[in-house]
Amino acid sequence: MAQKMNRQWLMARRPKGAVGIDDLRLSETDIPELGEGEILVRNVYLSCDPTQRGWMSRDTYMPMIPLGEVVRSFAGGVVVSSRHPQFAPGQQVYGLFGWQDYAVAKPAESVLVLPIPADFSIATGVSALGLTGLTAYFGLLDVGQAKSGETVVVTGAAGATGSAVGQIAKLLGCRVVGIAGGPDKCRYLTQELGFDGAIDYKRENLITALRAQCPNGIDVFFDNVGGAILDAALIFLALKGRVVICGAISTYNDETSPPGPKNYLRLLVRRGRMEGFLVLDFVHRADEAIRALSGWLREGKLKDRVDIVEGFENAPAALNRLFTGENLGKQLVKIADSSR
Repeated sequence: MAQKMNRQWLMARRPKGAVGIDDLRLSETDIPELGEGEILVRNVYLSCDPTQRGWMSRDTYMPMIPLGEVVRSFAGGVVVSSRHPQFAPGQQVYGLFGWQDYAVAKPAESVLVLPIPADFSIATGVSALGLTGLTAYFGLLDVGQAKSGETVVVTGAAGATGSAVGQIAKLLGCRVVGIAGGPDKCRYLTQELGFDGAIDYKRENLITALRAQCPNGIDVFFDNVGGAILDAALIFLALKGRVVICGAISTYNDETSPPGPKNYLRLLVRRGRMEGFLVLDFVHRADEAIRALSGWLREGKLKDRVDIVEGFENAPAALNRLFTGENLGKQLVKIADSSR
C-alpha cells in the first residue's frame, strides 16, 4: 500500500444554496485498521448524486451528515485487505464508502456493499450497475409499472438515472420522451439512446411540446426534477397514469420548501397515482436488477455514459455540475487508478 494517508472531505458547515468550498474541509488522517468481518476498500471513483445535497443540510430518509464527518456518498473501488470470507483482496466493490481514499466496511451489517462483476469496469459498477441502475430498474418496473405500448416521459433524461429509465422503457416496448436541457442533450437522447422524442425545457414551451409529443397522454411520468416541469406533465396524465417521484433536483438548493404542484387534481380526474420511492427499499433484490442490467449491457442493449472529473480535490465542483446541468450521464470523480 504505497499511499500512507487517507484524504477525506469533511462537513464544515451547512450549505446555503449551492455547495461552496467553505462548506467542506479537506483533511488527511491515518488509513483505518480492519476489524473482524470487515474489508478495507481503496476508492477509485467517487459518486456525485443529487441526494447528497439533502444529506448535507437536513434529515431526510437518512440523518444529515454530522459536522466534522466524512461527506456521505457512494463510491466504487478495490478491496485492499479483507477479514470477511466473501470478499478477497483485488475484488471490485461498490458501496456507501464516502468521499475519502480508503473506507472500512462491514458487509454483514450493511446491504450497501455490492460486488461489481469482474467483466465490468468500476465506473460501470458505480453507474449502470450501482444504485443509479437499480433506481431506474425498480422505479420504472415496480413503482411505475410500465408496459409495452405505453408512453413514458422522463425528466433529467440525459442524466444517469433518466437515461437508464428511458432505455429500459424502450426495451419494454414503450414510447419514450425525454426532457433535458439543451440541444446537445436532446440529440444524445434521440440519436444515441433511441428515445422517440426529446423536449428541451430551456428553449421550448413545455405545454406545447408535451401536447405534441404525447398525443395520447402520459402513462408513466418518471420525475427526477420536480417544480414547473412536474406541474406541466400532470396536465397530460393519461387515464390511470402513474407519476414516479424519484427526485426533485430543481429544488434541492432552495432554502425554503417549494410550493406543491398546482395541477395535482389531475390525479383525481384521470384516476392517477403519484408515488415516491427509495431505491434502498429494493436493495434486497439487487441481484435481480444487476442480472438484468448486466445482461443488457453485455448485449449492447443498454448504454452507460459516465462523466468523469479527475482529482480528489475537485469533488465539490463535480457535485455542483449536477445542479448547473453541465454533466452528461453519471457524474463521477476519479481519485485513483484501479491498479492501486
